[in-house]
Amino acid sequence: MGKRRRQQQQAMWVCTASLVQPASHPFYTRLNTVLESRQFDRFVEDCCRKFYASRRGRPSLAPGVYFRLLLIGYFEGIDSERGIAWRAADSLAIRCFLGTGLEQETPDHSTVSRTRRLIDVETHRLVFCWVLKLLAEQGLVKGNVIGIDATTLEANAAMRSIVRRDTGERYEEFLTRLAVESGIETPTREQLAKLDRKRPKKGSNEDWESPHDGDARITKMKDGRTHLAYKAEHAVDLETGAVVALTVQPADRGDTASMVTTLAEAGGTVTELAGQAAQADAVGPVAAVSEVGVERVVADKGYHSKQALEDLAGVGVRTVIAEPERKRQQWTGQSAAQAAVYANRRRLNTATAKALMRRRGEVVERSFAHLYDTGGMRRVHLRKRDNIAKRVLIHAAAFNLSLILRQILRVGTARQAADLFAALCFAFLRLTQATETALAVIRPRCPLTRPVRRRNQCRWLPSQNATLSTGC
Repeated sequence: MGKRRRQQQQAMWVCTASLVQPASHPFYTRLNTVLESRQFDRFVEDCCRKFYASRRGRPSLAPGVYFRLLLIGYFEGIDSERGIAWRAADSLAIRCFLGTGLEQETPDHSTVSRTRRLIDVETHRLVFCWVLKLLAEQGLVKGNVIGIDATTLEANAAMRSIVRRDTGERYEEFLTRLAVESGIETPTREQLAKLDRKRPKKGSNEDWESPHDGDARITKMKDGRTHLAYKAEHAVDLETGAVVALTVQPADRGDTASMVTTLAEAGGTVTELAGQAAQADAVGPVAAVSEVGVERVVADKGYHSKQALEDLAGVGVRTVIAEPERKRQQWTGQSAAQAAVYANRRRLNTATAKALMRRRGEVVERSFAHLYDTGGMRRVHLRKRDNIAKRVLIHAAAFNLSLILRQILRVGTARQAADLFAALCFAFLRLTQATETALAVIRPRCPLTRPVRRRNQCRWLPSQNATLSTGC
């Protein structure tokens, strides 16, 4: 048995032939094949050339390596840049994916964050659109039926740190001042809590802000807790499941107000993809992109309003938006809004609309689960809306890339590939065991011998009906 030597002097010179060869992961190998076939590195280098100095400065992080590191954040479910840098330094397979040799150091988290701050949001959006174009070539973007929904992302700021916008007081200092003004000279914690409990609109975004992240807003999360958060809104192609547009907006902005920005980006992206296909005279999957842009929008009742339905009907978009229970409406001087609301109500009762609503709940919620729950971005580790939008856009681009990889490998992430391999191994073992059991049942016994047990020993004797040869 060999023993591990705890203290070992490392060799000063190592032959290249004796270096350990990195074990490439089949998932990342196929992903690199997809990216290199479309010259991904050349595209991002042309987009990011203006952010790099030509001569002076320390050696920089290549744009292709930077965006691959952010893709790893989605495929490995890592939320922070420190975690991504540690994973890249620890895994030989990811080193091979990044193109980093064993004699080279992988980028640390400060290099990744520095590069992210230098490259603007629009460049990250160009990378997201480049992946959408790749999906269109595979026939995975239609664009005529769009589902839209939003979710909240917990900000990297604590509620206990909020201050008044007008005076800059902290929350406890503000309550103490109110107690003194009400006649309590030395208020206790119980008195402050009682005073705060009776005060209306105590968490208003108009009065309070975070000193560390001014873009975060106070809102109620899905689980009922109150946090500083952001709002991520998705526009998803209901036919293929691809994320066509994604925006990060203030958490206190209403759905009917935020929908305008998201749908505008989705419509522009679909129209651009269709225009590129028309210029190239493309046939096949690329030509499947809707030439007229978004034709139908499906959403829940949070997006229902007179103005929103009227605006969408004015640009020729049919709506399938759930209608909440409301009092009888007055339509005096609102004939256009009345026609849009009634047309949407009639469409909701059709079988097609019911199928689209079920499809929206399945596809859009799936994108939330992959990007924020298993993807690790439900609680962000960055501050300011632009920084969060950069990470989320590349996360969505990785989600769209997984749709292509599912066609090739039947899996969308590296962890799913490992689980599939383990399942295949266990299935093979179960099949082998079942085969051995079946053979043991149907295996015929030898007619020339019979077992006889004497004195706790088993000895084989000739059978009574067997004919013995002369040699026996």
